[in-house]
Amino acid sequence: MSTSGTLITRNYSQFRGIDFSNRKDEVNIYRSPDALNMWKNYRNSNGKCIETRPDVELLTEYSNTIFGLFFYNNRKIVHSGSRLFDEDIEIFSTMALHESKYFIYDNKLYIKDGTHFLVYNGVYCQEIEGYIPTTTISRTPAGGGTKYEDVNLISSYRKNSFVADGTSTEFLLDAKELDSEPPRAWINGIETLNFSYDKVNGKITFTSAPPEPDTVGQDNVVIQFKKTVDGYKERIYNCTLLEMFDNRVFFSGNKDYPNFIWHSSLEDPTYCSDLDYYSEGVDDAEVKALVAGNNALWVMKSPSQSNTTIFYHNPTIDAEYGKIYPSSHSSISTGCKTTGINFNDTICFYSEKGLEAITSDVTTEQAISHKSSLVDSRLLNEEHYDSMILEEWQGYLLTIIDNKIYLADSRQYSQVNDRLEYEWYYFELPQNILRTTVKDDVLYLGCGDNKIYTLSNNEDTRLVDSYWTTIEDEFNYPQYQKITNKKGCVVDMSGKEIVIYAKTDNKSFDKINTYKNVKGYVVPRIKKKKWKSIQLKFTSKYPFSLYSSTLESYIGSYIKR
Repeated sequence: MSTSGTLITRNYSQFRGIDFSNRKDEVNIYRSPDALNMWKNYRNSNGKCIETRPDVELLTEYSNTIFGLFFYNNRKIVHSGSRLFDEDIEIFSTMALHESKYFIYDNKLYIKDGTHFLVYNGVYCQEIEGYIPTTTISRTPAGGGTKYEDVNLISSYRKNSFVADGTSTEFLLDAKELDSEPPRAWINGIETLNFSYDKVNGKITFTSAPPEPDTVGQDNVVIQFKKTVDGYKERIYNCTLLEMFDNRVFFSGNKDYPNFIWHSSLEDPTYCSDLDYYSEGVDDAEVKALVAGNNALWVMKSPSQSNTTIFYHNPTIDAEYGKIYPSSHSSISTGCKTTGINFNDTICFYSEKGLEAITSDVTTEQAISHKSSLVDSRLLNEEHYDSMILEEWQGYLLTIIDNKIYLADSRQYSQVNDRLEYEWYYFELPQNILRTTVKDDVLYLGCGDNKIYTLSNNEDTRLVDSYWTTIEDEFNYPQYQKITNKKGCVVDMSGKEIVIYAKTDNKSFDKINTYKNVKGYVVPRIKKKKWKSIQLKFTSKYPFSLYSSTLESYIGSYIKR
């Protein structure tokens, strides 16, 4: 049992992040209840200290809102307003005023903006030309044949392949009510124009009968025609979500089909069969995110009255249809409020309660684990929580809302309510962030002032307001008054100019001293008497690092009420 006059030493070190939970009596001494623009830079200090975040550095300025930001062949591609730029060169001029998404396949850049579906090869940027499927083969001039390929949602063109009989001139196609555009025809691989066509009945009449094939039963007449089906192309073009999985592109986010997903054919993003789609669940709650990971495609739907909101698709071989992706529902009833991501091989999404991680066993009741208790009190109250951006950078999951960044650390876990959660840090930047991308470990930010910035560690130009506060520490004796040992405070830190403050109980912070060009230990003289709790604050407008702080205090008499 402690008695009056006992000296107690507190060592604040091995800092682990922030705790915005407002539980003053439960915040651990290695966390901060209030910190700004401080983090662990594992690349510089191997996590031995906390330090000021990098500053933003202007890279490029544009004249309109930045809707897309990505890289292709080491060149920066920017969707600004209605224009698309490769570095400073305009490559497309009629983009939608909507966020654009991209993927790279076969060294070509594909871009979707909810209206267009573009392909760029480094020279030309244009609307994609959808693969033209051969829908019927081994067809006789009168019809029949074998169904071969499905109709392509993103191409109005189709082909039929026939076996000529040497006498017939009329060839009946497998569709009627064709478009007005004239068909094309090839006989034994040579294109011919010697025919007429009946678009209403889907019939081609050759001037003279095509000859029989040299090899009996071999197709030798191919007819290509156009038949537009209303709304087919828009099913894919109006999608706002896309994800690469199993060498295919999966699409969703079409407001007219809120709970549907589609996918391209194997290794061809320009071919989307009209049969390759899945309806997720029995209700029309919208799909909020597509995330690939753990050998599955995860489909996350918004909260609804149904019992299931998270679905997953595993590749399966079907005897008739080949590889398919049947929809399976998990036992998770918690809906996705905003978006999701594969963070360090963990499938995560944001619910109405914060960040959730999906466990490996989705058939049990314990299929998700909450990960953001330490920041929920502030994060959930963000005005634009519904429109957050998620980005993975240097081992952190960045949750970006307006000009604020919440950083979840994949290398540090904490025990919260009998579960492991991430440690967190918190940044505020000068501008609202609209788009992000990462290239060669550099974070690029497209901001609300129509400018693109990077985060820079340039010591010559960095001016970042940052601070770290310790807990409101009662030294484990809340019933006693305490007195600081004025010679018993030692701080290990470094920086150009650092100010140390101290606060007791509910009073305001008092400035202790300003320390310049610090590279090691300083000994602040903190003179505080008859306090119940004490709190330290370290702050600077220049970059600084904090390794540890030691504070000694004597136990006094009982607190008087």
